[in-house]
Amino acid sequence: MPVNILAYADDIVILSSSWRGLQALINNLLLCAQSIDMTCNARKTVCVVVNPQCRSRMVSASFPCFTLGSSQLQFVSSFRYLGHIITNTLSDIDDIQREIKSMFFRTNILIRKFSHCSFTVKCSLFRSYCLSLYDIGLWRKFAVSCMNKLRSCYNKCIKSFFGYHRSFSVTQVLLQTGLLSFDTVLHNGAYVFIRMWHNSQNLLVQCLNSVDFVD
Repeated sequence: MPVNILAYADDIVILSSSWRGLQALINNLLLCAQSIDMTCNARKTVCVVVNPQCRSRMVSASFPCFTLGSSQLQFVSSFRYLGHIITNTLSDIDDIQREIKSMFFRTNILIRKFSHCSFTVKCSLFRSYCLSLYDIGLWRKFAVSCMNKLRSCYNKCIKSFFGYHRSFSVTQVLLQTGLLSFDTVLHNGAYVFIRMWHNSQNLLVQCLNSVDFVD
């Protein structure tokens, strides 16, 4: 049985393998929303065409606009769903770059507001506000250079917040602060995600657990 609708609170993703099928689902969504006296915000609704890995299976490079009632929906190459950036190539590079900007932003806030706190308090603050990479376990498709940039960002943020010189040994910084290395953070994030995935009671997740995926 195909799964065409994924919903979390008021965020809905509709999936279809054909243009006609997706337009039919959008029409049904509009009717269901009207039946419970709700409306869909066309300005926040976008469409993404995910290209197949095998180019010979590509039907067309362009499609007619989808319509939500009287409004035409915009085609985009990427969008953010529940904080995670999804692209039409299913690459995680954009989401990693988002995390780089976010980590620099959070670290600068900590430096500005808590630079005079004790060493112990700083360690607790950094663990709480800069290691919350909740979607890190989803990253599968990215360039090594992009991940190296995030690793460099992580090390720079630790040195900046704790007042170390940029040329100071990263290993020594981690030993003195007791913080995890970047590779350990990656490993822990992936492990937690896999454990939650296999222990999930959601029927859809359990169904996907029984499927053998081919990269």
